[in-house]
Amino acid sequence: MIYDNLFGAAPPELAETAPGARQFSPLAPGSGELAAVSPGALANFVLLAPPGAVERRATLALALRALAPGAPFLVMAPKDKGGGRIAKELAELGCPSQESSKRHHRLCAASAQGDPVAIQAAIDSGAPRFSQALGLWTQPGVFSWDRIDPGSALLLRHLPEFSGRGADFGCGLGVIAHGILASSKVKSLVLVDIDRRATELSARNAADPRVTILWADARGLKNGPFDFIVMNPPFHEAGKESKELGRGFIASAAANLRPGGRCWLVANRHLPYEAALAKNFRSITPIVEEGGFKVIEAIK
Repeated sequence: MIYDNLFGAAPPELAETAPGARQFSPLAPGSGELAAVSPGALANFVLLAPPGAVERRATLALALRALAPGAPFLVMAPKDKGGGRIAKELAELGCPSQESSKRHHRLCAASAQGDPVAIQAAIDSGAPRFSQALGLWTQPGVFSWDRIDPGSALLLRHLPEFSGRGADFGCGLGVIAHGILASSKVKSLVLVDIDRRATELSARNAADPRVTILWADARGLKNGPFDFIVMNPPFHEAGKESKELGRGFIASAAANLRPGGRCWLVANRHLPYEAALAKNFRSITPIVEEGGFKVIEAIK
């Protein structure tokens, strides 16, 4: 079976996709939006299921709604990242499947069908919502969707009063943007995230005429020169720790800052970003270490 529609990067040895297959992952800039697909419009689908339970069930339900009745549907996930629950979750949505294992993944093959009530309930549970606790719009699956992560909270407590033109690389829900925009000296702020949902939520949470939203990978950005850049860079890719992600953010920040521009970074204390900062900036200053996190200022 060659699939024309996919969600995520299914290992090629587990599923064959057509050249130019349509991607629906919100983590792939320019991809389609599964929630916007007309019911029954897709002829087949292969899905690398997200690890988060609420997000995964909602994604399964959106795919079932988008598929034509009886269409081939292949779902997979690593065994330690929700793979063992896929068959049960599909059954609860009214879609029985045949389960198998290969290459440390669980695979569930099905002919699309489902219980409309269960499907709609799962979609609703994974939809954007306003959190009274956060005071923000949020959605399951977005980074730190149900709490303010401690790294961002630490950065917010120590942010200086910025001025001029700036950017937030990996803006998430727009939490840090609130602190930046409190300064009237900030003339413009570009919020960048690789997750489409994060950019849509940030547009709600940081509704300010000075803000521009970009759905993009910050590592490839060419929108400078900025006067300042803030970041809480991710350090997991495809479920594995990757220090190269943060290093890529740092290199991009340096490329997008004017001479004398400031980069403020928060990271887990164990991540060795100082060498990358020293390579790309003329000076680096530790600001604070607390609760397993560190905040650093770097001047280009």
